[in-house]
Amino acid sequence: MADFRQQQHQQRPGGQGFASTLPGKGPSTSQVLAVVTLLSVGGTLLFLSGLTLVGTLIGLALTTPVFVIFSPVLVPTALLIGLGVSGFLASGAFGVTALSSLSWMASHLQSLIRGPLTQTLDQAKRKAQETTGQVGQKARETAQTVQSKAQEATKGGPGQEVSRT
Repeated sequence: MADFRQQQHQQRPGGQGFASTLPGKGPSTSQVLAVVTLLSVGGTLLFLSGLTLVGTLIGLALTTPVFVIFSPVLVPTALLIGLGVSGFLASGAFGVTALSSLSWMASHLQSLIRGPLTQTLDQAKRKAQETTGQVGQKARETAQTVQSKAQEATKGGPGQEVSRT
């Protein structure tokens, strides 16, 4: 049996068409079903598209004389309807733009109020606390200076003059 297979393999030259590129077995059942399904669906859709094209051409051939006869009425009507529709669309677009602009402005103002203003208030509080601390320190130093000068004046006696600086 192995000799028979080797003989068949040796008899086939390397480039004998499509069969030499396939593995030992043919396509699976699911592959065959997929191809058959795709061909039938594709063929049906192609037929329907051709039928639609023919129907469109027949309808256009029948309605063209009607359009030519009624064109003095249809053209202004079509223009009027087109302008009306574009007006409604433009007003809607302007409304959406206005609402989004107002929304953006509100969020931007909120971020300004909450963001930098809050930071500025925090910085002002810190600065006020630092200044209060510095003023308190200066007051203590001044009080100590006054107290020391008062003690010097009382120790020096009543006849000595107190220098004020």
